[in-house]
Amino acid sequence: MTPRAADRARYDRATAHLDAPVAIVDLEAFDANAADLVRRAGGKPVRVASKSVRCRALLERVLAREGFAGIMSFTLDESLWLARAGFEDVLLAYPSADRSGFGELAHDPKLAAAVTVMVDDVAQLDLIDASRAGGTEEVRVCLELDTALSLLGGRVRIGARRSPLREPAELAELARSVVRRPGFRLVGIMAYEGHVAGVGDAVAGRPLRSRAIRLMQSAARRELAERRAAVVRAVRAVAPDLEFVNGGGTGSVQHTAAEDAVTEIAAGSGLFVPRLFDNYTSFSGRPAALFAQPVVRRPGVGVVTVLGGGYPASGVAGPDRLPVPYLPEGLRYDPQEGPGEVQTPLLGSPADDLRIGDKVWFRHAKAGELCERFENLRLVEGDRVTATVPTYRGEGMTFL
Repeated sequence: MTPRAADRARYDRATAHLDAPVAIVDLEAFDANAADLVRRAGGKPVRVASKSVRCRALLERVLAREGFAGIMSFTLDESLWLARAGFEDVLLAYPSADRSGFGELAHDPKLAAAVTVMVDDVAQLDLIDASRAGGTEEVRVCLELDTALSLLGGRVRIGARRSPLREPAELAELARSVVRRPGFRLVGIMAYEGHVAGVGDAVAGRPLRSRAIRLMQSAARRELAERRAAVVRAVRAVAPDLEFVNGGGTGSVQHTAAEDAVTEIAAGSGLFVPRLFDNYTSFSGRPAALFAQPVVRRPGVGVVTVLGGGYPASGVAGPDRLPVPYLPEGLRYDPQEGPGEVQTPLLGSPADDLRIGDKVWFRHAKAGELCERFENLRLVEGDRVTATVPTYRGEGMTFL
């Protein structure tokens, strides 16, 4: 029996009493992935990206481990909710226009002490001030650095379009605006190198493309390390008491951690290890989050149909954004249909061994987006479900 076949047997036994669709997290794999992130971080604390987990119980579990500290959130509403629930260090990774949320933040000392907001423009400070409604609490602020690799005099850009702040002088100027402005305190810098951390460098069947990605990422790491260090020096000259410099992502943990200027690493997807993280040479993890759909039809030889399953991931639409049939091994989508809203035909010889009601296990393309489809996660240890915990959706919280 192959390791994957053994996992399938375990998951089927663990969930035999549960009807599909069902989502699970294999806690042994989850904990092993957490330990690997800490190892790769080389002694620097790992801040957990909540958008990749979207389950409070699992956020609590990983933050109880040595080597993890703080949350990186994705909306202000989520940040406040987590702070009210007792999480004491929440860094909002994206600017917000949530006026009511800023009003609440400015009125509540506990929330103001726990939550740090992201800015890259004076206009965002203006919006926060206009939202205070008399609230006088000091708002903690982090500046975001654009990490994109710029080539050919700026004619070629590789990387996400995030912050407009790129050069040390630009961040220092905004830092001075924050420091001079009453009601704000500059505490951090963030730089997410998604073109390194979030792009696999070992694309199956594409050796030339894989080599090109590795060359690009090597150049990007060198360029960013030099520029990030200069940015940190420039900002610390304005705000000497800067608390943190955050960088990284699951795919670049060890590289970012090697930079002296960086004080903490951000990661989250590496806990679940979705399918987009199969194509990396720098690390390997264990798939920890899966979902099962039930077989509801047997249309013919070598074909079964499962209920639902059309859970595409965000990003540029393409096959790599689709869930992948994982267990039993050897199933594939019908190219004329793909994964469907209410039914999904699957092709392959393993289909002939599946019966009505059997489970087919899938891996999502990305990590936390799976939790937007399920109200709870079944936590599996060995061949037993040992707990059922709500996702954000299960707690009635859908932040985006």
